[in-house]
Amino acid sequence: MYKSSILKSKIFTLLQICAVFLTLTSLSQPAFSQEKTPESTENGVEKKFEPSEVILEHIADSHYFHLWGDVAFPLPVILYTNKGLEVFSAANFEHGHQDYTGKYYTYRLIGDKINIVGANSELTESSTVFKGSSLIDLSITRNVVSMWMSILFLLIIFFSVSSAYKKNVGKAPKGLQSFMEPIILFVRDDIARPNIGYKYQRFMPLLLTIFFFIWINNLIGLVPFFPGGSNLTGNIAVTLVLSVITLLMVNLNGNKHYWKHIFIPADVPVWIWPLWWVIELVGIISRPFALMIRLFANITAGHIIVLSLISLIFVFKSLYIAPVSVAFVVFMDILELLVAALQAFIFTLLTALFIGTAIEEAHH
Repeated sequence: MYKSSILKSKIFTLLQICAVFLTLTSLSQPAFSQEKTPESTENGVEKKFEPSEVILEHIADSHYFHLWGDVAFPLPVILYTNKGLEVFSAANFEHGHQDYTGKYYTYRLIGDKINIVGANSELTESSTVFKGSSLIDLSITRNVVSMWMSILFLLIIFFSVSSAYKKNVGKAPKGLQSFMEPIILFVRDDIARPNIGYKYQRFMPLLLTIFFFIWINNLIGLVPFFPGGSNLTGNIAVTLVLSVITLLMVNLNGNKHYWKHIFIPADVPVWIWPLWWVIELVGIISRPFALMIRLFANITAGHIIVLSLISLIFVFKSLYIAPVSVAFVVFMDILELLVAALQAFIFTLLTALFIGTAIEEAHH
């Protein structure tokens, strides 16, 4: 009871700190760039503020990493063309206001997508990440930098906790170890063991990595200034890779009973087997697909709601709406703290459940 009360006290204190932190940072949410605000003018005419453009700009990937206010540093641009490799800094684009002429082509940045500019300033080719195009974008973008930072955080956390366990053998955990141990035990006792069974230890490294990778990146996305401000887990390419990892782990570890149920189902007429195979194949693909969409949609929706609430200040052009907007933003940020952990839990739980069904022994 004593240890439980200490743990609850620590969690409550952590939530209080997070609430105060979010209250302060919400007041300094990444300000919309000056060209996007209602006061911006073009040729002496006031430009209309478009919330959708600003919101989509902030949730999308970028060739710049926002620091604070209007300060951002450019990232390396790496382009593979049909004539060769081009490497230069995104600073040459001047946030999309200037074309850049490289060794082979002239390039233009439109909506953080690089295009080749031909004669008469016409766009002849748009960048892609797939082969078969004359312009393949391999740049180090904001999401890539954010992913590297989250991996660095994970390595620091896990190596620190691991060394603490080696030094404090038989002793009560302390420091970062005391904070991490209840979470690790939670993943083991409430996610892995009930859903996978006695073979759960084999999959613990995978489940812990998935849980903490998603959770840490969700939290980084809530911080409005460096090293936060990215939307990594709200990028469908990232959630796709995570779901593919789950798909491979489930089916590569499936036992003979799992595959027998799919290809030679008991108590099913032989003439129905082809239809059964199609249904099972759809089920195999749809389960990780649902994981991908769930994580992507929930995280992206949270960012859109917060940015929409901030946009109200510029839409109504009134300071009187600011206190209401900030209050709702603080509330949503606190709610997003819960969503960040909840989405990591759901993704890890369903991964463990799918693995458990694949390695489950036959019942007689």
